[in-house]
Amino acid sequence: MRIGLLTEGGYPYVSGEARLWCDRLVRGLGQHAFDIYALSRSEQQEDEGWVQLPPQVSRVRTAPLWTAEDDGAAHGRRARRRFAEHYGDLARAVCAGDSAGSATAGGIPGDTSEEVADRFGSALYGLAELAREEGGLVGALRSETAVRALERACRAPGALRAARGARVPDLLSVASQVERTLRPLSLDWYEDDGLGSVDLCHATSGGPAALPGLLARHFSGVPLLVTEYGVQLRAHYLGAHEDPEGRTTPAPARALLAAFHGRLAAETYRQAAVVTPGNTHARRWQERCGADRAKIRTVYPGMEASRFAHVGEGAEHADPDTLVWVGRIEPAKDLVSLLHAFAEVRAEEPKARLRIVGAPADGPEGETYLAHCRALAARLFPDETEGVHAVGDNPVSFEAIGGPEVSTLPEAYTAGAVVVLSSVVEGFPISLIEAMFCGRPTVSTDVGAVVEVIGGTGLVVPPRDPRALAEACVALLRDPERRARLGAAARARALELFTVEQNITAFHSIYLDIVSRCPVQRVVVDDAGEPLPFAVPAEAHVPGRWAESGRWAESGRWAESGTRLGAGRPPGWAAGPPVRGVPLDPDPYDMPAASDPGVAAVAAGAAGAGAGAGALGESDVSGVSGVEDAMASAASDVSDARVPAGEGAR
Repeated sequence: MRIGLLTEGGYPYVSGEARLWCDRLVRGLGQHAFDIYALSRSEQQEDEGWVQLPPQVSRVRTAPLWTAEDDGAAHGRRARRRFAEHYGDLARAVCAGDSAGSATAGGIPGDTSEEVADRFGSALYGLAELAREEGGLVGALRSETAVRALERACRAPGALRAARGARVPDLLSVASQVERTLRPLSLDWYEDDGLGSVDLCHATSGGPAALPGLLARHFSGVPLLVTEYGVQLRAHYLGAHEDPEGRTTPAPARALLAAFHGRLAAETYRQAAVVTPGNTHARRWQERCGADRAKIRTVYPGMEASRFAHVGEGAEHADPDTLVWVGRIEPAKDLVSLLHAFAEVRAEEPKARLRIVGAPADGPEGETYLAHCRALAARLFPDETEGVHAVGDNPVSFEAIGGPEVSTLPEAYTAGAVVVLSSVVEGFPISLIEAMFCGRPTVSTDVGAVVEVIGGTGLVVPPRDPRALAEACVALLRDPERRARLGAAARARALELFTVEQNITAFHSIYLDIVSRCPVQRVVVDDAGEPLPFAVPAEAHVPGRWAESGRWAESGRWAESGTRLGAGRPPGWAAGPPVRGVPLDPDPYDMPAASDPGVAAVAAGAAGAGAGAGALGESDVSGVSGVEDAMASAASDVSDARVPAGEGAR
């Protein structure tokens, strides 16, 4: 089948979020073809280029969320009237209170009526249809008409109490950020040769990434799968105090934006065929935002276990008196509580040591927090010396991976007998899973998905409780047999639940289930509006990799039409490289002949692309060319063709 993979600030960019997960998914499902539709977050991200893409990626289309605010499009009176109507409905749905008429500061859609949710969805798709007809709405979504609609909605009876005090600067900021989120409305991705041609849309997050999937479902009936390893709405709440430029967001603007993102999340969950959170913590957020429990299937992230195999299966060489913390140094990790807890550990176990391995978070806040932790460690643990002339040795060390003491990530976990996590905010604790792959017992705070991840293979204490954290660490330091049992159980649990293989198998099963339950019904009609028989060729229902093997490939008749272009670089006949993208490595696959009618057709389509308002980049590397001629020449063999055994289960 053909999958439309939807990303925002992620795959295929080198610096993208969830890049490894998406790359492993695409490479692991080689029996399917993938079209990637990526939204970039910055010019720097695009300049850094893409990762090397596997051959099953047949197309990559990109669009920026950071470019010019106005597309310069001029709309007629009728279009302006329709825009004012739809945007007004959208604003009223965003500003609506709960069904009792009181204000809901958070804008959680579960607290509102079905009528308001329907109004939001109807307004959203009305704007999408208008954008499709007019070639985009980038300027209109930031216009005075939009700001006035927001103002009227905020002043209406029953509106959010927190939004009633919104001033003009607040409304301008809200309109700007709403347009940024709704930028996919103005793209030309939804035609029959775009997302309308895929069998399934897989959004790798909510928010802007899922919006193209919603529109593909609305325009073409393509089913939507939404995966959230970090819930987009939760991420918005955590970062709502600042706008994209780093300025502090006033309370009325925060309330409006929270309500808007809540409505969009509810609409996404309502229209999705399946929603796959990465853990129970994310699942609870999704259910609170309106996701139907019957649609939710938890799929844990897959991690590469082989890189930790030599540690988890090797002999024990860790220092039995050392605690290890691994991660990104930032306030949410609460290293202050960890240092105070270690002071109590030292009172019970004078030989104990603590190794903090990691780098500070990006920005000045991370560096400031690291400096604060170093100063606290120096004050709590003065350098210990055996004599007046001896060099002091602090029991707490701050180290970075790649340094002289810790050259690799597995070595960081093998440096101690117990791995500690002291966070006060945590989503899916990757560092704990890495420790489990290494066969290390853990002491963790009860936040996020920690309990779900470790099960009964580690100790859990309340957050911000240094004494409880210290007692748990001392208990494991004094009991080597218990450490060994917990470490072995942790590794077995990680290998069962959190490997790449289980992740790929789960998504393959979900893909097949969705397509079998929600197939796309494509009916081609002639000029008179009557169904056109045999308009869709038979090979459209055959996965591309199957056509390259077996009897067809052996006969040589399918060799040319089955050739699949790699994604190493855009082909010469394409409209151009992705927007500010960096071409990838040269493609090892042969290019089809320039005279090939399939290539000429695609080239003509590429030359006509870009008529939409958003700035786009496209690299169509489908490589299925001249297929009609090949079908004609192979017509006598098709009835006897067989798919090679085992090819579809790869």
